Amino acid sequence: MNITGTIDRPLTNDPKKQAPMKPSTNEPAGSAIEDFTTTGATGSRQNRTREMQLIQEALARAHMHDRLHEAERERQAVRLATALRMQRRAERASRRARRALAMAVMQ
Repeated sequence: MNITGTIDRPLTNDPKKQAPMKPSTNEPAGSAIEDFTTTGATGSRQNRTREMQLIQEALARAHMHDRLHEAERERQAVRLATALRMQRRAERASRRARRALAMAVMQ
C-alpha cells in the first residue's frame, strides 16, 4: 500500500527527500520565478524548527519552575499559619496556668 503525503502532512519532513513540485497545468509556462538554490534556507529552516522546539521546552521548564516555587510558597504559608495557631494555643495555656497558680496562691 503506497500512501502519498499531502502538503500539510508530508511523508517526510526532510525537504531533500520530498518529491519535487510539478508545474501547474493551468499556469502559462514561464510565469513562475526562476528556481534558486535553497541550501541555506533548508539549514536555517531545520535550525528554526529545532529552536522552536527548544523554545517550547524552555517555556515548559519555566512554567514548572514557577509552579514549584508557588507550591513551596504555599507550603511555607501553611507552616506559618500552623505555627501561629500553635503559638496562640500555647499562650492561652500559659495564661490558664498562671491564673490557676494565682488562684491556688490566693486560697
